[in-house]
Amino acid sequence: MLDLHFFSSIHAQLGIMTWPLTILSTLMLMLIVERLIFVALNTKTHSRTLQKEIYTLSLTNDDELNRYVDNHQQEKSTLSQGLCMLISHRQFTKSLREEAVSIWLQKKRRQFTSGLKLLNVIGVLSPLIGLLGTVIGLIEMFKGLSATQGGISPAELADGLGLAMSTTAAGLLIALPAIAASQLFSLWADRTLAKIEYVLNHFNLHLAGVSFDESDTCCVKATQCPPCTNQVAPCQSAQGGEA
Repeated sequence: MLDLHFFSSIHAQLGIMTWPLTILSTLMLMLIVERLIFVALNTKTHSRTLQKEIYTLSLTNDDELNRYVDNHQQEKSTLSQGLCMLISHRQFTKSLREEAVSIWLQKKRRQFTSGLKLLNVIGVLSPLIGLLGTVIGLIEMFKGLSATQGGISPAELADGLGLAMSTTAAGLLIALPAIAASQLFSLWADRTLAKIEYVLNHFNLHLAGVSFDESDTCCVKATQCPPCTNQVAPCQSAQGGEA
């Protein structure tokens, strides 16, 4: 009984735009809750731990690499899945692995940004629907005022305008969280995927024989490095002085 009274009061304020705005608000809430759950499950990438772990693997030991893939390919971590994909394709050239990573990241981006375009559409449509309801309400109000005999009190005019403007307010209340959530989720997706792409690119170079130290200085692996010639020459000034 209370729910029917509550819905009837909303219908009295929003008029014929009650159903469209109700559907948009329900859809918006469902999308936001679904994205929040997805963010909670995929926020931690464990990039540093996984990066240290993969650099301890011997790239010439196929058994060790295959064991790593078998142990980690069923994990839900997106980065762990990407690393297993790279290890499985280690026999291919670096350019082919880059293409595989690019296609894989595009697929993951669709998952990370799923529903965000719909949230943007809701954010655009809801204020327009609210504005349409306001215009229709004003038209109906002025029709009623034109049929009224005698004077019109300011209270009646203010009450009619308030009811007409309520649909615009409802549309804005739906649009604001929809657009804000879409932008925040998009920023999170870009940041998380950029972190994953960074680690995958490093590991792809590692498979090709190039690694990075802590200062991000690029160097070839020790097995491919020429003998170091950057030796400090012995100082001859003291001997020259004595001579």
